Formats: sequence, C-alpha cells, structure tokens
Amino acid sequence: MKFRPKISGLRSFSKKRTGIVFLIGILIAVLMLFLGNRAIRSTSTDEYCLSCHSHPHVEPTWRRSTHYDNKSGVIVHCVECHLPPKGDNHLVTKIKHGVKDVYGEWFKDAEKINWEEKSQLENAIHFTYMSGCVDCHENLFPSTLTKEGDEAHLYYIQQEEKVTCLNCHLAVGHYDENAVHAKNVDFGKVTTTPTEVFTEPAEVTEFDSFTENIPQTSVSFDMVAIPGGQFTIGSPETESFRDPDEGPVRSVQVGDFWMGKVEVSWNEYLAFFNATASEGRKSLEELQRDAEVDAITGATPPWGAPDQGWGKGDRPAITMSHFAAETYCQWLTKVTGKKYRLPTEAEWEYACRAGTDGAYFFDGEPKDYTMNGFMKKVFKPDTSIINSYVIYSLNSGGKTREPAGMRPNSFGLVNMPGNVSEFCQDWYSPGSYASYSGEPIIDPKGPAGGTEHVIRGGSFRSDAADLRSSSRDQTRTEAWLVTDPQMPKSIWWYSDCTHVGFRVVCEVESVLEK
Repeated sequence: MKFRPKISGLRSFSKKRTGIVFLIGILIAVLMLFLGNRAIRSTSTDEYCLSCHSHPHVEPTWRRSTHYDNKSGVIVHCVECHLPPKGDNHLVTKIKHGVKDVYGEWFKDAEKINWEEKSQLENAIHFTYMSGCVDCHENLFPSTLTKEGDEAHLYYIQQEEKVTCLNCHLAVGHYDENAVHAKNVDFGKVTTTPTEVFTEPAEVTEFDSFTENIPQTSVSFDMVAIPGGQFTIGSPETESFRDPDEGPVRSVQVGDFWMGKVEVSWNEYLAFFNATASEGRKSLEELQRDAEVDAITGATPPWGAPDQGWGKGDRPAITMSHFAAETYCQWLTKVTGKKYRLPTEAEWEYACRAGTDGAYFFDGEPKDYTMNGFMKKVFKPDTSIINSYVIYSLNSGGKTREPAGMRPNSFGLVNMPGNVSEFCQDWYSPGSYASYSGEPIIDPKGPAGGTEHVIRGGSFRSDAADLRSSSRDQTRTEAWLVTDPQMPKSIWWYSDCTHVGFRVVCEVESVLEK
C-alpha cells in the first residue's frame, strides 16, 4: 500500500513530461511550418527569382510581355509559369529547379551560355508548366477569341498529348519582337528597289560551274559542275553510329549535273515567293493536277515567322514544305529556261562524298567528334577540323548561319552535311538500296511511291554522328504540322520544322543538248 502513491506520482509525472514534449513538438512543427512557408514565399517572389537568374534578357522581356504589360494591369509572376500550381507536385519541382539554379549560379559562367538558344521551344517546354497556363486560363473559348483562335484551341484540346501552350504562345511570357502569332501577310515583302535587275538568266555553253541570274530580280547564285562517276552508296556495318537503312552498300553510277554551291537562300526563295505568292485557295490535289508550268501557284502567307527571327539574306531558307521546294524548282525552271529540280538521294551522297569513301569527306571519324556520352561532355574533343567544314550543334549557336567562311569539299560544295538538312526528290524507304537490281545501279531515283521523302545531311542542331555522308532521314509531315492552327493545314509551310532546307540540281541535258 505504501508504494502505490509513488507509482501513481511517477505515472502522473510521465504523463506531464509526455504532454510537455508533445506540446514542444507541436510548437517546433508549427514554427518549422511557419518558417518553411515563409522561406517558400520569400524564394518565390519575382525579386528573388531575378536575383539568381542571370539571363541578360529575362527581366526586360518579361516586363514588355503581355504577362506584365497589359490593359488589365494583372501581373503574372515567375513561379506561376515556371512551377506547377500548388498541390500539383509544386514543392518537389521547386526543390529540383532550385538545386539546378544554385548549381548553375555557382559553377557556370553565365556569359558563356547561349540564352537565345535556351529560350527556344525545345528547351523552354522543360521549364514552363501547362498546368499553370490552364490554372489561369480556364476558359479557352472566350467571346473575344478570333475564329482562328477558336480553331487553334479546339485543336489543342484534341491534341493535348502532342501540343503544348508554348507551341503557339512561346513569346507570351517573354516578349520577342520577331515573334508573329498570326498569318504573316507582310513576310518577305520587298521594301527597297534594287539598283540592278537581271533581265536574262545566265548563258551556259559548256559543262562548267556558272552563276545563275534570276530574271527581274537582283538575285544570283552559284552552280557547281559535278562530273559524273561511280561510287558506293551507303555505309559499311563497321561504321560508327550507322543506321540499318544505310545498307546494304551498293555500287552506283551517276551522270554529270550541276548542283547549288550552297543551300537555297532566303534571297532566292523570296524571289519566288514574291513573284508567285497567292491566297492559296487551291487544294493540294488541284495544284498537283495543274500540269501547266505557266500556271504555277505560289505559297500562301506563312503562319508566324518562317525565319524564326534569325535573319534572311544569305541564310538558308527553312520551314517550307517538300511540296513548296518542288514548286520553287518548277518556277526556277520556268524563269531561267533550264531544268532545275531537287537532287536524287544518289546524286546528293555522291556530291557530298566528293570522291571520298569514309564517314566524312574531311579527316576524322564520328567517334572523334561526337558529343554522345558523359566522358565526351567532360573531355571535349578537338573539333577544329570539323568546325571549319560544317555548321552543326557545336558551332551554330542554335540557329542557321550564313555559309560564308566555311570550307568546301573537293567538288566546291559548301555545308553539304550541315547548316540545314536537305530535301531529296526520292520517296523514303528503309530498304531502298536492297530493292535495286544489278550493279552499278545507273542513276537510281528511289521507290516509285511512298508517304515521306528523303532528307539528307545534318543541320545546325545535329551532333557530329548525324553529319556522316551516308546518314539518311525522312520528312515527317504530320509531326511537322502539329501546331499549324489553320484548317486545313498549310501545304506550303511546316509549323514545326526549322532545320530543313534544300539545294537545287540543274540537268545538263536541258542546257547543252537543246
């Protein structure tokens, strides 16, 4: 009996201690929540974001954008676009981006980062959240929306897995004076009168390189004489980064032809565009049935800025469709009297190789120059040789460049494997080479039909592995028109393809055997 009060007292003390510890725990938890919430709020302000993000353009372009400068006075803050809404993995995403931002601020040189390239769609989609867009823009069909906007938003709803808000509204959060989110009726219009206009095309009397003049314009371009010969198309199975559609290797014979020294420039393409531009009321089938050369109907106004704001002039023309490139060749044939067309795949590879049989027409192997693999990114390869011949991912700055200063191959052609990939006239098939019979195969022209066409060469965004002379690819018409908001979609312009252009071939027989 004497020990019961003592035990009861111990139990009472234990309960009190537990209660005190519990209360202290609650207080600590509340304090941590308070401090944590305060820390989250203070690190989510625009001022805090701008203190760390050292992009030279980020603040002024935001302040000029419709997310800041608008009639309603509403300001859309950094975290509302660059983090998902609260409750949608917000905190985890904030920590993830915060770690990357701190690492970049401490260990990277901001002055060496190409912010313009980082702002392009393929990069921006990783740091902008569609859930944030929809959280603010709940009504996608307001009464003030245009007919084109209605169609575009309806298409977005139908294609949510393929299309993001940024595909059409990339410049909404950060102003871009070159961005056009509408039918660009002023694109390519000539505002100055040329001082000299060619009245006649070039007169060619022998198989030699020449400079073609486009009549009624001040535009000219160089054509290189490519003597015919025999070569091996495709790549051996031992070649690094080889794809299965590059084989089997076959012996091919091609005849003489002329080929453009560089890809068709904006100067050249806009001469065609301005001479033939139309409202495009004809369907693709009607245009393809129109066999009259004199009835060439040109491209409709593009949606947006086909040159991406990078500039025109001597830069290679891009974003036109394969159909548009072929129509350009028909027009060029008409105005010069010479037969111009896209190269066959065999002609393209023969011209690119220029008598060589390695992976490149210059010294080096793909494994020497590729950036594929962690060790390559740490111990960067010596790219002085490849950089002198090709515009690609490591020296392009994330956009097309003028060809001046690049070394030609031994035929005299510039940038065959780089700057932009190039259309060929052949239909694409992974088994094209195996389908040919007999060797050497004389001037092969590919399959009789298909759904997509061959494109050859790499581009300003390609790794060195994709610059090999034998590397093949194909058009992707559906994917390259995903964000075209027009119904029906344009047959003249790709909305989602900025890395493909073309160069022309001129047939010798059309000039020297009249």
